[in-house]
Amino acid sequence: MAYSLFFFIRDVADGDVVGWLDRRLAEADRPRTPDRVGRMRKAILGPLRHLYGVSDKVLSIALSSLLLGGGTDRARWAEVGAAMIAIDTLVHNFLVRTGILGRLNAAHPYGPAGYQSGGCAEIIERIAESIDAREFNPEFPATFPRFVQTAIWRYCAQDGFDVCNGNRIEDTQSCNNVSARTHSRGFERSSWAGQCRGSQSVSSNLGRDRR
Repeated sequence: MAYSLFFFIRDVADGDVVGWLDRRLAEADRPRTPDRVGRMRKAILGPLRHLYGVSDKVLSIALSSLLLGGGTDRARWAEVGAAMIAIDTLVHNFLVRTGILGRLNAAHPYGPAGYQSGGCAEIIERIAESIDAREFNPEFPATFPRFVQTAIWRYCAQDGFDVCNGNRIEDTQSCNNVSARTHSRGFERSSWAGQCRGSQSVSSNLGRDRR
């Protein structure tokens, strides 16, 4: 992996990663187009996917931190960094267990499908569009997919709130966490308990929880 990154910086970025990021984002920027941020995100993720042994999840985590810390004079960096979504098993399994993937006819096993059209990342983007992140911190952008994804991860992770994970839930049965918002709004009853109790239809789409 280290050699692959070295050759990428030398041969593709001409020894200047910051300049390469600036150029890629500027070339992909199409003001007032519906998927403007998505285009810029793909412009840098696409080439970096050729790095040996690096997944979309790792790239999204690393690039989000780098881009969000780029400073106020790099507006594109902040916009794209805020839209970098890391789908690990905890986030994917949350969308499975709550019935969100099922309701949207987007069921899929954990893996690359989470970043494809209609997958977990796109769903979290849609959720983020309905949440004004400035209510949590006035310095946040209004639409902040990375913040929403991180909140889901913290809700599930053993090192976070430790609520929705394989330690807490027996996936051959419906969840009995009646205090969960998704339970009270009917997600759990209609999508999990009503259709999937005791079956393999949900369990087959779960990845092994990373705590």
